[in-house]
Amino acid sequence: MTAPADGNAPARFPATEKIVTPFTVAIMQPYFIPYAGYFRLFAASDLFVIYDCVQFPRRGWVHRNVLVDASGVERWLTLPLEKAPQSALIRDLRFPPDAAARFAERLRPFPLSQRSPDSAQIFAALTDIRGTPLDYIERLLELTVACCGLRWQTIRSSSLNLPATFRGQDRILEIARRLGAKRYVNAPGGRDLYDRAVFDQTGIELRFLADYPGPRASILTRILRDDRHELAEDIKASAVMA
Repeated sequence: MTAPADGNAPARFPATEKIVTPFTVAIMQPYFIPYAGYFRLFAASDLFVIYDCVQFPRRGWVHRNVLVDASGVERWLTLPLEKAPQSALIRDLRFPPDAAARFAERLRPFPLSQRSPDSAQIFAALTDIRGTPLDYIERLLELTVACCGLRWQTIRSSSLNLPATFRGQDRILEIARRLGAKRYVNAPGGRDLYDRAVFDQTGIELRFLADYPGPRASILTRILRDDRHELAEDIKASAVMA
């Protein structure tokens, strides 16, 4: 998906259906400072489930993201992690003892100027490498949600103690069922992962967000550069059904 020509202006969206009740859950892996479109799931749901009880995707977005460097080029920023077995779950990830120093070095190419109290707070959290990677990522998500004027209503999927026998779609359905959800909303990239008929049989409505036309780089770049209220309106206005 391409970014708007003017990155500082909020995107314009068609007047399509806004996401409202019944009780709606979003279930998503915790991403490291993800793009703005990710945060539409907070605007679209009554409860956001931090999906930490699944295998860590080494080529995914849990531990890395794309930022714009001092030359205006998009490049990866990756969290330093301890070596873990291929089967490691997201909740079981750990930082190495020298994670703070290694991460500070990886931050050097990026001009992360602190322009506002909101961005200063998020930047402080970004450099505060403590706890587990999940704790760290969750703190960043919560601060970003607050910066965008969204509601932070979350639960970790690991707290539900699901048996390992539930996998893929069945695992998502079991989480939604245990929480009493009537609707499950997912990002547009999940359309090929789920069977609407199976959801209908369980009495849970399956819906997807519309494609997000804004920038795909980390929201951190926009928090440091754009007006916070315009960014918040962009996220809220684009939280519409496909």
